[in-house]
Amino acid sequence: MENMKILFPGSWKAGVLTASLCVAAVPGVAQEVTLTSVDSSLTVTGELLDFTGDTYIIETNIGPLRVTAEGFVCTGDGCPNVQAETDGPVVWDVSLWGSRRAFTEHVERIAELIDDKTGGEFTLALSYGGLSPSRENLDGIAAGTFEMAQFCAGYHPEKNPSITVMELPFLGVDSLEQEVELSLAVYEHPATVADMARWNATLLMPSPQPQNNIIGVGFPPTSLAAFSNMTIRASGGARHAIEALGAESITIPAPAVKDALSNGEVDAVAFAPHAHMAFETIDSGTWWTTNLNPGTSNCPVVVNTTALERLSTPHRVALLSSVDEALEHYVNNYNSVTMSAWGPALRDNEIVEITINDEIVSAINEEVAGPAAAAWIAETEAKGLPAQELYDLVTNMIAASN
Repeated sequence: MENMKILFPGSWKAGVLTASLCVAAVPGVAQEVTLTSVDSSLTVTGELLDFTGDTYIIETNIGPLRVTAEGFVCTGDGCPNVQAETDGPVVWDVSLWGSRRAFTEHVERIAELIDDKTGGEFTLALSYGGLSPSRENLDGIAAGTFEMAQFCAGYHPEKNPSITVMELPFLGVDSLEQEVELSLAVYEHPATVADMARWNATLLMPSPQPQNNIIGVGFPPTSLAAFSNMTIRASGGARHAIEALGAESITIPAPAVKDALSNGEVDAVAFAPHAHMAFETIDSGTWWTTNLNPGTSNCPVVVNTTALERLSTPHRVALLSSVDEALEHYVNNYNSVTMSAWGPALRDNEIVEITINDEIVSAINEEVAGPAAAAWIAETEAKGLPAQELYDLVTNMIAASN
């Protein structure tokens, strides 16, 4: 077959998802088929020799080629008869929190794309707080209460230890694009896949955020000693840096920070810019740190694996093939719309900007980054996960790109 095109599987979803198919026997006479990856980036064309239910076996001019069914769609007269397990429109419930904001724009966009691609036969019903508290979204996924959700690893690190490597302080991530690349690499790692499988969960896409900085109330701190009397809401890498400043850190859900700041439960809040605006800390704050940049939260969008397996092939393709465009929309929106609004919001609210001395930031980095990574590796290895391997994966990618 001189015109045969074979591109080997390399999609980030290949090997992660499991198809749930109703399959007729492959005809005895081999027929040509085309297998296309769910993200449309890879194609395999050849004679279909067999289909085992989870693997296509294609004849090529160098011998049989085996391709997992989970990541590919078959077209051609020789394809097995793949049918959906359910008839009629499919609606997935999606558990979010707060309100629509930069942090949820990729979910909003993927819902639009899926609806368009399936002509309304597969839709996402987005709920902002109506299905579950933010800290219980992973539990809801495990229980099958809803099919998709967003959660933050720092809300419950014991439930998702593999992902928390992305929340280590002072990793040196310098863009949303890099945050996406690193997150997807971690999400694809077999240890992460197994970690999330405990919750019957498949990671779909990250919610990249810039480095956190602190907005506080009251008189702006003018020395490190001023931080020692503060209680600051933080999670992930920011928590370690805040403790190095001498402050006490606590983790509370984002929707509760406005009240916590106004009633004195916390003196300051560490957030990315969009969250400071969305959860109104900027309205009551009087100062913020411009350059602490200790880290950020890793907040994936996750789907119930059983629900994913039950999707028909066209619906599964509509979902998975929309991830890249949804993430691109998210990043573009954050870099342009959100960050364009951030500077004026600081000025309008007369926020005092505190730029911490570079030597102090470097000292905090040195004091925090190494010990935090070592502690995380030891704790996570004790849970049976290849923590050093995950850490090396992230840090080596950062070093290579920087």
